[in-house]
Amino acid sequence: MRDYTEEEQKMLAGMLPNIALQLRSVMSNLYMAMDSLVPPEKREQDPAVDRRAAVFCQSYYQLYRVVNNLTEAGRLFEHDRFTLYDGDIVGLCRSVCREVEFLFELRGVALEFSADRESRIIGMDGDALRKLMMNLLSNALKFTPAGGRVRVRVKADGASVKIIVSDTGRGMSADRLDRLFDRFLQTDRYDPVPHGLGLGLAICRRVAQGHGGTIIAQSEEGKGSIFTVSLPAIRAGRVCLHDSGSDYTGGFNRTLVELADALGPDAFSHKYLD
Repeated sequence: MRDYTEEEQKMLAGMLPNIALQLRSVMSNLYMAMDSLVPPEKREQDPAVDRRAAVFCQSYYQLYRVVNNLTEAGRLFEHDRFTLYDGDIVGLCRSVCREVEFLFELRGVALEFSADRESRIIGMDGDALRKLMMNLLSNALKFTPAGGRVRVRVKADGASVKIIVSDTGRGMSADRLDRLFDRFLQTDRYDPVPHGLGLGLAICRRVAQGHGGTIIAQSEEGKGSIFTVSLPAIRAGRVCLHDSGSDYTGGFNRTLVELADALGPDAFSHKYLD
């Protein structure tokens, strides 16, 4: 694993968010056109129409996720990007798992959550850590076949708190593991289509670093993967009294946006989008 060069940081902080801004305006027109051609009431009344529209919706949400990651990648390298407040890391991880559980069920993948205590207060940026969790869960779901299992564990470990996300998916070789967190700079791809830009794990790494922590991956082909995030178990000494809402999704279901690459078209039927 290596740090980004100054040139790469400038690219992430400047060019990528500008591309995202251009794409966002075009995408808005596309979605309004689709919504006009296939209004919600028509989708609700005709299952065949709903299935065809769901394919479009999934593609749109996948692209929307790419655009959000382009925007977020730039923000992560802004000065003083992370503002830490005292919050319950166990409660945040539990909440994220509950939020995505039904989508794992749609894919036939079991999602298990456990913690060694009911709550643990640490200094954290809740929005950023939610983004990290969603990226790790999306990857785990994408690589784990039906009948498999994804486990999320939170446990205290001396001066740190560890978030461990493990899966029973296909795993990966040691050479791919070495380049995993800067994978968006590579030309070879390991993930199934659609590829996206590979920014998800790079963002996870930056979020962990922004908290004074680390993220590591362990994997073996055919035996699944384990991602371990270690965060300092110290308080920030200040409390956030409101949700900053920085995870912009333009009114779309943000859970579906985050997991769009890992789901099937059935998750984008009218009953889940409504």
